[in-house]
Amino acid sequence: MKRLLQHSLGLSACLAIVATMLLSLAEAPGQAKDKLPRIDSLTHKGYVEKIPGTQLTFEMVPIPGGAFLMGSPESEKERQPDEGPQHPVAIRPIWMAKLETIWDLYDRYREEAGVPSRDDSRKQLKAGGDAVTGPTPPYEDPYFGHGRDGMPVIAVTHRAAMEFCYWLSKKTGKTYRLPTEAEWEWACRAGTTSAYSFGDDPKKLGEYAWYNENADDKPHKVGDKKPNPWGLYDIHGNVAEWCIDHFDKGYYQKLPRDKLSLEPVLLPTERRYSHVARGGSWTESAEKARSAARNGSEKDWLKRDPQRPKSIWWMTEADYVGFRVVRAVEEQAELKELRSKVTPASK
Repeated sequence: MKRLLQHSLGLSACLAIVATMLLSLAEAPGQAKDKLPRIDSLTHKGYVEKIPGTQLTFEMVPIPGGAFLMGSPESEKERQPDEGPQHPVAIRPIWMAKLETIWDLYDRYREEAGVPSRDDSRKQLKAGGDAVTGPTPPYEDPYFGHGRDGMPVIAVTHRAAMEFCYWLSKKTGKTYRLPTEAEWEWACRAGTTSAYSFGDDPKKLGEYAWYNENADDKPHKVGDKKPNPWGLYDIHGNVAEWCIDHFDKGYYQKLPRDKLSLEPVLLPTERRYSHVARGGSWTESAEKARSAARNGSEKDWLKRDPQRPKSIWWMTEADYVGFRVVRAVEEQAELKELRSKVTPASK
């Protein structure tokens, strides 16, 4: 009873904070926007997750809740039209993986939940009465010759990343998923309003990111550069990171500018295209690594796939796209038990 009461009080307090935020913006939108970003006190701690039955671990970093102006100002160099207009957004506390997901973790998922060959689809992991399906064998080398140990997962589809999160949730008993686009930008900015989490000068990017000027035409082991102010490594560069949202160039125009949007998300559907990939990559120039820079998946990312229909698991042209996972302290209702709806018949 005591635990239930404590949980209820925690949720009530969280909702009260959100209500206060919404009220303040409604009463004085200009004044409230001028005060953003606002970072709430950190009320949860980071932790190390261990995959049951293995020695595999990954670290989750506590990200505070708060409010910020999402998108980039018109004055920002290299700004693109889909980064505006800026709009106030409220985010509740989450944990985010310190590092991009590496092959050690993803290959374990493939072993446990995967289909071992094109002709044998019987091997599945049963968990909670639900079959957790895994990716079919890749058409090409999944590592693209870049190596495996300590390397970020690359060239997996949005569906594949979401199914990995579902498997991870079943294995650990905690709900892991991809970040929303709003959560990703909030975590990347880490309370800053500059073009990058370290400031506006792209000449400093090499200290924090692998991008086309220093990557030597390949991705690199995760965690070798400096982290952002909240302890997230490779949030700029190395591999672009899937977000849970569909990508819509005009989405920001649909959100209010005079009041807070609470945890906005453009929910994925059965459509294959397009989904958001954030952060820039080792193949791209500095401006693509800015905190507000947006990118969406394209059909060309599977251009050389000879299969009909094309794979819903692997991408032949996108060896610069990976992902990292998040976990919400209090999950938003529309994301609970969310799984990819993409099938081989999806367009």
